[in-house]
Amino acid sequence: MSESAPSRPMKFPYTFSTKVAQFPIKFYLQNQWIWKYWMIGIVVSTPIFYKIHKMANSPANVSKWAEIKRKVAAEHH
Repeated sequence: MSESAPSRPMKFPYTFSTKVAQFPIKFYLQNQWIWKYWMIGIVVSTPIFYKIHKMANSPANVSKWAEIKRKVAAEHH
């Protein structure tokens, strides 16, 4: 005979798995401001970081840094 799940949650969940199972994640996602602004921040900052990455890794910049590194290496040897 199989046992069914308890009809009501424990007053205090003792194990980590029951704490995770009873955590009200939906309530937190709907009622805390941080989640909404975190997603807005990611959407707004992604194009900015992409443009910075594109400028930093342009062929002209890469060759410039290679030349600087070559000069520094030549000074040390």
